[in-house]
Amino acid sequence: MASEAELARTKQCHCLAARSEARRITRLYERNLRPHGLRATQFTVLAALSIVGPTPIKELATLLGLERTTLTRSSVLLERDGYIRVAHSEDGRRRPLELTPAGRRKLDEAYPAWKEAQDRIERERAGA
Repeated sequence: MASEAELARTKQCHCLAARSEARRITRLYERNLRPHGLRATQFTVLAALSIVGPTPIKELATLLGLERTTLTRSSVLLERDGYIRVAHSEDGRRRPLELTPAGRRKLDEAYPAWKEAQDRIERERAGA
């Protein structure tokens, strides 16, 4: 059984610190993207589809390091808003997602807000 002194080391838990920092960074991106009606994950999906083109959800989830269910929830909202759609595929089992023209416009509109958050994090890290 671990002693109280040993357990006191958990106050410096790297896992907890990393998760806390990730939440702080996510809040910054979310705050910047909110006026554009996007969440950080949604912006990332739009950007990824812009870069790689039509991609099946399973491959996109792997590329983005997201759980497939998380990506599915985001894509339903992005599709509802007309920013992405299911692209035509010769193989009916594959359902690639693609960026729509409206999605490209939304991405371009939100990019400066994303960049502002990105630059802020980079400045913080450079000063650390």
